[in-house]
Formats: sequence, structure tokens, C-alpha cells
Amino acid sequence: MKVRSLKLREAHAAKGGRASFCSILWDQQAQRLVTASSSDVAICIHDPLFPSVTPRILRHHRDGVTALALSPNSTCLASGSVDHSVKLYKFPGGEFETNITRFTLPIRSLAFNKSGSMLAAAGDDEGIKLINTVDGSIARVLKGHKGSVTGLAFDPNGEYLASLDSTGTVILWELHSGRIVHNLKGIAPDTGVDVSTMNVLCWSPDGETLAVPGLRNDVVMYDRDTAEKLFSLRGDHIQSICFLCWSPNGKYIATSGLDKQVLIWDVNRKQDIDRQKFDERVCCMAWKPIGNALAVMDVIGKYGIWENVIPSSMKSPTEDIPLQYKSNGVLLFDEEDPENSASGSLSDIGENNNEESEPSSRKRLRKQSLSEENLGEDGGEEIALYPKVDSHRKRNRSGKENLDSGNMGFRSTMVTSKAKMQDAFQPGSTPVQPGKRHFLCYNMLGCITSIEHDGYSHIEIDFHDTGSTPRVPSMTDHFGFTMAALNESGGVFANPCKGEKNMSTLMYRPFSSWANNSEWSMRFEGEEVKVVALGAAWVAAITSFNYLRIFSEGGLQRHMISLDGPVVTASGFKDKLAVVTHASDCLSSNDQMLEFRVFNIPHGTQPLRCRLPLSPGSSLSWFGFSEEGQLCSYDSKGVLRSYTSQFGGSWIPLFSAIKEKSDESYWVTGLNASKLFCVVCKKPDDFPQVMPKPVLTLLSLSFPLASSDLGSEAHENEFMMNSLHLFEIQRRMEEMASVGLDTTSLDDDAFNLEAAQDKCILRLIASCCNSDKLVRATELVKLLSLEKSMRGAIKLVTALKLPNLAERFSSILEERLLDEAKKTMETNVKENCVAPVTAGALHSGSKASPTQTETLNAVTMSSSPNLSAPFFKKKDKTQEGAIAGINKTTMVNETLKVKQTGDETSNKVGDMRQVQQTPHPHDPFTKSSNKNGLNNSETSFGQSNRPSNPFLKSTIK
Repeated sequence: MKVRSLKLREAHAAKGGRASFCSILWDQQAQRLVTASSSDVAICIHDPLFPSVTPRILRHHRDGVTALALSPNSTCLASGSVDHSVKLYKFPGGEFETNITRFTLPIRSLAFNKSGSMLAAAGDDEGIKLINTVDGSIARVLKGHKGSVTGLAFDPNGEYLASLDSTGTVILWELHSGRIVHNLKGIAPDTGVDVSTMNVLCWSPDGETLAVPGLRNDVVMYDRDTAEKLFSLRGDHIQSICFLCWSPNGKYIATSGLDKQVLIWDVNRKQDIDRQKFDERVCCMAWKPIGNALAVMDVIGKYGIWENVIPSSMKSPTEDIPLQYKSNGVLLFDEEDPENSASGSLSDIGENNNEESEPSSRKRLRKQSLSEENLGEDGGEEIALYPKVDSHRKRNRSGKENLDSGNMGFRSTMVTSKAKMQDAFQPGSTPVQPGKRHFLCYNMLGCITSIEHDGYSHIEIDFHDTGSTPRVPSMTDHFGFTMAALNESGGVFANPCKGEKNMSTLMYRPFSSWANNSEWSMRFEGEEVKVVALGAAWVAAITSFNYLRIFSEGGLQRHMISLDGPVVTASGFKDKLAVVTHASDCLSSNDQMLEFRVFNIPHGTQPLRCRLPLSPGSSLSWFGFSEEGQLCSYDSKGVLRSYTSQFGGSWIPLFSAIKEKSDESYWVTGLNASKLFCVVCKKPDDFPQVMPKPVLTLLSLSFPLASSDLGSEAHENEFMMNSLHLFEIQRRMEEMASVGLDTTSLDDDAFNLEAAQDKCILRLIASCCNSDKLVRATELVKLLSLEKSMRGAIKLVTALKLPNLAERFSSILEERLLDEAKKTMETNVKENCVAPVTAGALHSGSKASPTQTETLNAVTMSSSPNLSAPFFKKKDKTQEGAIAGINKTTMVNETLKVKQTGDETSNKVGDMRQVQQTPHPHDPFTKSSNKNGLNNSETSFGQSNRPSNPFLKSTIK
């Protein structure tokens, strides 16, 4: 046989000339080649038509890449590394998607199932992880190998997973149950500690045969069901086989050995038909999906394409490919349907006459629905993840002869899957775990936990602050509660239906009551409670009939409302109840379409209804109120949003987990104005265990801002956060003032926040000046609230030797002072016009105009104390209030004298000017405010003593 030579091209440089395990694979359309090396952190995407063109490089791993896998529809690329992580990318673009899982040791092998909805990952750890690529959850961990798992292969029929370790042991796993079907010890070579050589195995495209490297430098074929040895391929390899792969039609197989040879075999004739000798050991190969070629890669990172592998006189390797399930490109478990697999279930057509078979409609129903009834019958969520095994030994294999004739009929019956609407969930709850305690509710007040034992559950209620909250005794649960809500007054519990006779139950348990037997419960026949919520003297339950049921604290049924769509979740805070429902079906992009409503239960109103935004492709993970009563949401992509009335009602992103550690997830429990309270979980865990007790972590709220050219992201974030809080305080003050309530309680908060905001703005101005962003600095100075701050900004830019900017700042300050003085004078005129007319007023009326003119001049000419630094110093509020009170009293007395004696007006104006020029702890804006208050002093003594803000005066009176 003639030996040909093939020229290879370098893709990855070998470190120090050491041998490394390298990977190569084709995409579905044979338009791109993907390569990686365990000695290189980069993944390269090559164009095989233009090999000289620089490939696209993906650099996301911190250490060498040891494994690659591409989904069957070539839309998702997975990579494993020595850095213990498994990452997903969009393909062919190469955009990084997520760190889908982590191990404690290096990864050695990856494999997608036929639809791309499941990824198997394994390595030097003892377990094989089966990962749901839709949400990143771990569907199952398979344990049984004693050495590093170096080979993984899903059965094309979707029934088995085959795995091979470094000691030569092959295990066949049943996906439906996770049990070991066959354990074949020592049938493959022991590779020892050489990580440049991997034991691999491969299913034939029809799923009937498993090919494994043998102990005699051969390839051994095993039956899929009995695991019996069928035959072996033994030829001119003089050392062990280190890699093998089937051609797309299953008629040929390529093998590479430690002897640096690659052999091509005709499987039916059981003989090699061609060979290729290389300078280095070939560690990975891939048949071209379209055409007659084989891609090879050696241990020093060089690759090449062996064209015309199969002689033209023989059948092409892509001719008569067994019909396979065609994925629609959406990674969903609903695609994992054995009915739709040509090689696995097409043989069932017309051949199940001698055995009982489940109707196809029932099979689909089990995979598309996760109702409690189906969970009870079929063993939980596993029925949606793995197809039911129907052994080929029970099948009439003669039906394969009719495969082609039934082909078109089968294609017409294929069901396209669509994105699934998110199921209802209770905020702060965790899934039921057999034998373990789980959370029914966890919030900022406390938690409710439950554990099942001998047919009933044991429930405990614990508060975080044990000193100020009542001690609630544990309770025995005979209903099987799965959800709960907790507040200071009591707890509400609910359970779903379990079977036809067991009705859904809602129970409320108050923590204290003046009456005995204050606990109450409700039963729902044919109706299932989905979510519960608690508020001030009310209990809410949303059911499967889309009913919102409102009960009083004593159990009186008060209200019943039909919602527009299925409920997703709900949360209560004092008088407010917020409910999230589906607004419509999911989009084709897998985006959930949700909306929320806010009800005021005591008033019987619905003040708010709006769409709920989520990150693209995400679902809602947590929903509730902050400690201040702000409505907030958190999605599965790690974005926290808060609802604000700005811009007519908007959701503002206050936190993004993308900027945090990539190997952590955050289980949210609540938040306040500045901090997010959560439990940090190491991926792939999405929720904490009850024991050991979770440790709450406080994360600072931070807008996901763009990288600024100032390099002051922290100050910009502080500026935006202060603006948001100041807006909310102003809104509350306006609401209180509109109903006649005293706003004094919020005055100090607003003033302190204004001062803090001014400090932040001054820091930003300094950064702008240092970066020569003078226009931005001018925009910032216009946002300062206090005159003292504006003078500090002038002093700052003067010190930075920017005279033009200092002059511009001064002109802005002068315009601001004039505008404020004019507004103050106009306000005084209006108040004097509507004031009661008295003899004294009439007597002094002729002198009013000169007095007002003098007052305007006094305000304009007034000056504040000089600043020693561009930032503020905290003052004693008690001393400041006392001085302000003395000054105000003096001014009132002087004003009364002016009214009583019209002839002495000019002298008193001089006194007034003298009073105004005395040192004052507040800024000069306070003086104009005091004048205004002076006119109202006879009729309004309940006004706030907080210095008025010239920039907010138009909105807050």
C-alpha cells in the first residue's frame, strides 16, 4: 500500500516542544474548523478555504484548552480547560455566553447530545456532569469511574451515554434512570499519566455499534444493548490506538495510533484501505460533514486536511447517511423526543404490534408538561430530561428495511418545539430535596423551613432578630406545604394538589392574637394555589384559575379578581400587593413576556400596571419590595432592577452580576437603599442549603455604567445613585404636601443628600478638569444645589489655573443669584397681595416699593463665608438650628417694627441689611428663604426650618 505524505500547518505553538493534547472539529456545513491545545489558552476558528487568513481567536480560559464540543446544529460551542471551567460560546461568531459549570480538577472530555440540549462534561474529577444548556442546571452527576474520564459519547438514539477512563474501563449509562447498564473493566489501554494521549470511544452513526480502542493495537466493536464483542479491526498499527472516529455514513472509520500512523478502515470488509504516516502523533481527527476529507491534528499543535480520503471507486463517506433527528437550532429539552429520532424510533413504526406501547400523544404530553400529577406518575422532572428506554432487543429490526419508505410520513409528523413560559414560583423558596430541609420562604425578616419525614413535614419559623421578634413554636404539617410568606404578624402556607382527592390548601397562622383559635385555612376544589403573599392585615393567594383571592387577617374573604394571564410570582408590602403575570406567549428568541400590577388593598385601587423588563433570554428569579417600599426584580442573568416614577414610570438597573465573579451566583433575599442582601452560591448551585445556615452577603448597588473616559466610574455611579434617591425624596415630599402633611421629617434627609451630591459633583468636576473635559465640568456645576458648593467649584478651578472656566462658573452663579432674588421678590409681592388688609399695612403701603428694592439689592450683594476647601465640613445641627432661630427672630421683630412705623422705614431697611450681612451658618439662599418665611410668620408657624434650595424651589415648597 502506498504511503502518502500530508503537509500540516501550525495552529497552536507547543510550549518547549512538549506534546499536548489538541482538539479539532468541523461545523455542520463544513465552513469552519475549530482547534484548541492543552498548552494554549486560545481557541482558533479557521476558514478551511483560506488557511492563510488569520483565524478568529477566543481567549477566555486562563489555562490550556483540553476539550471542545460543538452542538449538532453548530450554534453553540463548548470548551473545557485545565482551569477547571466549562464555557459556552455562540457559534460561529464566538461571543462568550457563560461559564456553565466548574470542576475541582481539569476537564478532559465534552459531548453534546443529538439536540444540543444537554452537555456531558468530565475530567480528572470522579463524576460526569450532565448539564442542561438551557438554564445551566446540573441534571445529574454520574459516578462510577476510578480514573480520569477521557472519552464521552451520547448514543444517537438518546438512550445511553458511553464513557471511557484512563484505566481502560468503559461504562454504559442509562440516561432515563442514571444507572449503570454495563461496566466493562480494562477493555481499553491504560494511558497512565500521559495527558497528551486520551482514551476515546465513538458510537456508529446508526447507534448500533460502539467502537473502543482494543488492547492489541486494534479497534473492538461492541453491541449497543448486550455490550457483547461483535468483531475487531486489526491491521498495521504497531502501537495502541489513541483516537478513532466514524465517517458520517458509518461505512468507514479512521484510527490514529501511538506509532504516528492514521489508518482508514472499511468496516464492512474489516480491512484498512489507506494510511498516512506523520512526523508526530495524531491526537485528534474529524471527518468533513460534506465531502470526502478528514481533518487531522498532532500533539504539537499542527493541523491539516486529508483530501480524497476514500478512493473514488468506493462509496463516498457522506453517501447514504442514516437519517438523524434534525434540530431546529433551539436548545431545549423538549426536542429530546425519541419519536423524532430516525435511528432510534423510526424502527418502531409498524413494529410494536406484539407489545404494549404508550400512545405518542401521551409521550409528548409528559415531556411538555411538568404538572404535579405527571411528576407523581413518571418520577419527577427526569421524564422531561431523558427519553424512556425501549431496548433494541425488543424491537423488530426488520423494520429498518422500511425506513426509507416511511421517511416522508415521519417528517410530516414532526412537532416543532417552542419556548416554554416560566412556571410560577414563590420568592425566597427553594426546591424540595428528599431527605433535606428546604426553604419555604426566606426574606429580610426571617425564614420558614420544612423537611419531610414519614409522610408528614416538620416546619420551623426562625427570625433573624431573635431579640425583638416572638418565638414561634415549630409545627407539624400534614398537608405538604411547598410555599409560604412571612411578615411581623404571621405566616401563610399553601400546597399544590396531589392527586384528584387531595385539594389545595391555604392556611394562615398569626403569631399573636387576643382570641383563641385564630388560625384559619381554606380549601380549593379543582383549583391550585400557585403563589401566596402577605401584607398589613391581609392575605393573598393566586391560583391556577388566574384568580387573585384576598382574605382578611381573620379569614374573611374580601375580594376576588380575575387576572389576565397565568401568575409568575407575587409579593406584599404593607398596603401594597404586587403581582407578576404572563402577558403573552414567549417570543421565538425565548424572551418571557411578563407584566406586573400593584394593588392597594385597603383602598381597593390599582395605582400601577406595566410591563416587566428582563434581560434577553432570561427568566424572573426574584421579585419583591425593598425595605423602603421600592418594587424590585432580579432575573436569571443577574440583573437587579428597581421601579421608579421617573420618566413616567421606568425600571432602572441597579446591579449586574456580570461585573462580579464569574463562578458565583447570587440568591437574592432583599435590599435597602444602598445594599443588596443575598447568599453567594458557587456555580452550578443556584440556591443555598438550609444547613449549614446561609451567610448573608451585602453587595453595594451599582449601575452597570459604561467605561468612562474620566476613569471615575465610582463617582459617576454615586452621582446617579444620589440623583435617584433625591428624586424619590422630592416625590414623597410633594405627595405629603399635597395631602396637607408635614414634610419636616424629610427635610433633613433631603438637605444631607443634597450636600452629599454636591461633594460628589465637585469630585467629578475635578476629574473633568484633570482630563480637560471642560464642557462636562460646566454641565456639572449647573447641577450643584448650594451656593457654597458653587463658590467651592470656582475656587477649585482657580487653583487648577483655569481662569476661563472660573469666569464661566462665576457668571453661572451670578445668574442663579439674580433669578432667586427675583423669584423671592415675586413671591413676597403675591403674598402681600393676598394678606389681610390692616390699618398698619395701609399706612406702610406707600413705602413698600423702596423697601423691596433695597431687599433685592441686599440679596444680590450678600456673600457667604469663604470656603477653606472645595468640600463640605459637617456642622452641628443643634448649634446651627439655634443660630438660625435667633437670626429669624431678630428679622421678624425688625419686620414688625417696619409695619408699625411707616415713617421709620428707611432706617429699618438699613437695620435689615445689617442683619443680613452678619455671618450665617447656612448659605445665602437661606437668607432669601427666611425673608419669605418672614412674611408668612404671622399665619404659618409650622413651616420647616430647612434652608431652601434655589434649584429645587420650583418643585418643593
